[in-house]
Amino acid sequence: MDPFDELLRGIRADGTAFRRADLSPPEAVRATDGAPLTLYAPLRGEAWVSPGAGEEPGPVRVGDALLVRGAAPFTLSGPPGSTEPVALLVAAYHVRGRVAKRLLDVLRPVLVVPGGDGCAELVGALDTQLAACPPGRQVVLDRLLDWLLVCTLRAWFDGPGALPPGWVRAMGDEAIGPALRAMHAAPERPWTLAALAREAGVSRTTLASRFTRLVGEPPLTYLTDWRMTLAADLLTESAATVGAVARQVGYADAFGFSAAFKRVHGVSPSEYRACHEPEGGRLCTEWAPA
Repeated sequence: MDPFDELLRGIRADGTAFRRADLSPPEAVRATDGAPLTLYAPLRGEAWVSPGAGEEPGPVRVGDALLVRGAAPFTLSGPPGSTEPVALLVAAYHVRGRVAKRLLDVLRPVLVVPGGDGCAELVGALDTQLAACPPGRQVVLDRLLDWLLVCTLRAWFDGPGALPPGWVRAMGDEAIGPALRAMHAAPERPWTLAALAREAGVSRTTLASRFTRLVGEPPLTYLTDWRMTLAADLLTESAATVGAVARQVGYADAFGFSAAFKRVHGVSPSEYRACHEPEGGRLCTEWAPA
């Protein structure tokens, strides 16, 4: 799977909150404690975003998008001194699972993304669908919203100001990329440093030093973290037994897997699953990782 696709895993617009907001100065949109990720896209007029303390305000034009993580402080209004109304599309996205939350860790709390290829056309299509009432409208809106988020994030990742995580940047490295892709494609395999070095076509010493420099941690440490991230999602997204999940992420027995899982997540696999079931466990807020 492409690393960009993996970051988007679990971020979906399934019946999500979606609306059109019309601002007439001095009205403004301000931070709430809403969805984990919210997208604002101007339909008409120029909006003006004022992030939290220490950050400069700036414009959000038609074709651009504003991404806000959680309840990050910001104010979105018309430009200073303007009396022109601003029309916005506002979409809140669900974020499910540890893999998807990696994306939130990459994004700044308040992020203006210049329009990418086709993004403005998607915003127009969403506005048209919002005004109509055809059968299956919600399904169409959800898929268009997913497409808009992908378009927006791709524009940001490809832009000069983006700072994707080290492992994403390292995917393009001729030596480290093959090793990373191998781990992501088959986390269940009994990888050793020697086996990963063979995938990369370099010596173990070269792989270890170059991987640590580019990614920020040694290969097998990264592998364990990736396996535990996948395991957390498998525990909450499927009814597979702990032993079955262990085998899917490269552990021969449930005992060794449980010990590794607890070292990373602070709780056993069973406790993690109980906490993240729809009803939630009573200890969730006490020990669940941020």
